[in-house]
Amino acid sequence: MSEHGRWRDVARAAGLLDRVGGTLRSTIFAEMTALAGRTGAVNLGQGFPDVDGPESVREAAVEALRAGANQYAPGDGIPALREAVASHQRRHYGLEVDPGSQVLVTTGATEAIAATVLALAGPGDEVLTLEPYYDSYAAVIAMVGATHTTAPLRATPDGFRLDEDALRAAFSARTRIVLLNTPHNPTGAVLERAELELVAALAREHDAVVVTDEVYEHLTFDGATHVPVATLPGMAERTVTISSAGKTFSFTGWKVGWLHGPAPIVDAIRTVKQFLTYTSGAPFQPAVAFALTDEGVRAWVAELAESLATRRDLLCEGLEAAGFAVVRPRGTYFVLADASAHLERHSLPDGAALCRALPGLAGVVGVPVGAFTRPGSAADEAMRPYVRFTFVKREPVLHEAIARLAALV
Repeated sequence: MSEHGRWRDVARAAGLLDRVGGTLRSTIFAEMTALAGRTGAVNLGQGFPDVDGPESVREAAVEALRAGANQYAPGDGIPALREAVASHQRRHYGLEVDPGSQVLVTTGATEAIAATVLALAGPGDEVLTLEPYYDSYAAVIAMVGATHTTAPLRATPDGFRLDEDALRAAFSARTRIVLLNTPHNPTGAVLERAELELVAALAREHDAVVVTDEVYEHLTFDGATHVPVATLPGMAERTVTISSAGKTFSFTGWKVGWLHGPAPIVDAIRTVKQFLTYTSGAPFQPAVAFALTDEGVRAWVAELAESLATRRDLLCEGLEAAGFAVVRPRGTYFVLADASAHLERHSLPDGAALCRALPGLAGVVGVPVGAFTRPGSAADEAMRPYVRFTFVKREPVLHEAIARLAALV
């Protein structure tokens, strides 16, 4: 037996794979990346920038490293970063957050989400997400033994929107957490205030905690405004707000994230987090603190959002010319494209099959939206023909991908 197989059996014996086995379709990302490497296809599947963030922020990290910030940072995060997070929330959203008791620095937003779900939910609880959902949500919900429930986002002429009736029906007396993502990956939806007020009202009615993944908070387009749930009446005391430096500043490899919320809830999350990574990113934390407070970096982020809007338009137009039906996103790095016409033309069953064939057909890689849905759900059925493409690549890369996609027609 291989080492991989032996340890897989150990995990199965421990019960882990029984809980998470149905959530492991995220391996499609590794599969598509490997496929791009083997075939020389343009990789529009992975959502990370191909250009680094501001030079001044990189230099701040180098300076911190040279100054000796190379040992463990405090488990909560360095004071300067916690204070910068609190200042950012006050400046942008009018939220008053105590950096000493209400802010926790994490190893990216992914750890923040995992530590929060581990701290607040367990067997017998339900964790409600929108669907499609970021792939790590299902995995961590399964790990804690909670039940994953979903409410679908529907494609409309105005982008993807909440289904109010489905959302109401998804809540129950067992709903412990509402794990909300806006701006939303993979659909690019930016939930409007009325949609968020409905979520907030239902959370209060069912005494649920709202955990918000806001990593794309500054990357919105067409005048769309990001509204943090914690700013809504009565919600600061039942909301955990999560964000990170990766998307805002184009340093996804640094893995510096943070969360804030009511002190007792943050205490519970801190108790879990100390047994995950404890701490990380010592030389990056001062650099991120600088990035959150520097006016020049804020201007860079605004320019990034404008550039992403331009690149979104470029990719959307190219996809439409190549025979896809596009649902135009108002935020994030991604666009969802309905490939129904190509599935019919090539006798393929779904977006996953098309993604596996696309490098041979057109020399481009995307990711099937089925990787973000639960098998057999209404959203899974609705999303079967959809493919997610990223536009967070340099314009020459997007032009090359569009030229290749033209081969489809």
